Amino acid sequence: MHLPSLLPVRPELAIALSDRHDVALPVGLPVLGGEATEAIFCSAIPSEPAGECRLYRADGWLWGAATVAGEAGRKPEEVAQILYRDILRAARGRHLCRIWNYVPGINRPTPGFADRYHAFCHGRSLAFEEEFGVAFKTRLPAASAVGTDSDCLSVVFAACAQEPRHCENPRQTPAYEYPPTYGPRTPSFARATVVPGAQQSDVFIAGTSAILGHATIAPDDTPAQLTCTLDNLHTISNVCGLGAALGADRPGQRHIKVYLRRAEDYPTVAATLETRLLRPGDHVSFLRADICRAELNVEIEVTVRGTLVDRI
Repeated sequence: MHLPSLLPVRPELAIALSDRHDVALPVGLPVLGGEATEAIFCSAIPSEPAGECRLYRADGWLWGAATVAGEAGRKPEEVAQILYRDILRAARGRHLCRIWNYVPGINRPTPGFADRYHAFCHGRSLAFEEEFGVAFKTRLPAASAVGTDSDCLSVVFAACAQEPRHCENPRQTPAYEYPPTYGPRTPSFARATVVPGAQQSDVFIAGTSAILGHATIAPDDTPAQLTCTLDNLHTISNVCGLGAALGADRPGQRHIKVYLRRAEDYPTVAATLETRLLRPGDHVSFLRADICRAELNVEIEVTVRGTLVDRI
C-alpha cells in the first residue's frame, strides 16, 4: 500500500453516519494521510433521535453520534455524564460494542482533576454505573478517547442485538482496574469486542498504545512506542481469534485509524506501518490528535467487519 506524503492541506476527519454522503460528523482531527472519511456503517439509515443522540440503523445495528458544543458553564465531567446517559438510554435493549470519544483539550488541566481525560472518565464511569449498577465493568465495550482540536465533545457508538465478547490483553492491566494514579474513577472500556455472527463476525479493537501493565513505555519515544503498540495489537488480535495478523489473512474489511501527537512523525510511522501492518484494500487514516496520556505519541485502532474468528 502506497501512502502519500504529508498532505499540504489537511482536511478534518469526518465520520459517515448514513448512506447519504452528505451526512457526516466532523470530529476536529486533521488528516495527515490516507482517507478523510471513515465509513464503517455506510448503509445506515436515519432513525428517531434520542436526547443528544442522532441514531441510525443498519443490518441489525444501532449506530449513533452525540455532540455537545462547548460546556455551557458546566464542568467537563458533568458534560460527559449527561451525554453518556443519553447514549446508554438510546442503546437499551442492545449491547454496546464500540465507542469512539473525541475529547477537547484532553491533556489540559481542569479543576479537581489532573486533566480533562480524568474528568471525562469520571463522568463516563458514573453514567455506566447508574445504568448497569456496580457490576457495570462486565458490560464495557471497546473504546478510544483522543484529543480533538474542536471545542465539541463528540461520541460515536455502535450497538447490536447479539451478545458480544469483550476481550482483554494479557500484556496490559484492564483499564477499568487501573490504580488511582490514573484518576478517581478508572477508564471505562475493554481492549477489544468481538461480535459473533452465524457465518461472519465483527471485531473492534480499542485504541491501542505503548502501555504494559498500566505503565507507559518509552515516554515521548515514538519509534519505541510504535513497536510496543504493534506488539500489543498482535497480542489482542490473537485473543480476539483473528490470529496474529489482525485479520489480514482472512476475509473482511479492515478500518484502521492511526493517531499521532506530532504531525512530523507521520512519514516514519507510515513507512513502518506500510511494511508491518497495512495491506492493500485497508481503509486507513493518519490523524493529528492528542493521546489520552501526555507522554504517548501514537495510538492505533482497528475495526474488522465481516471476518472469520477462531473459537476461543
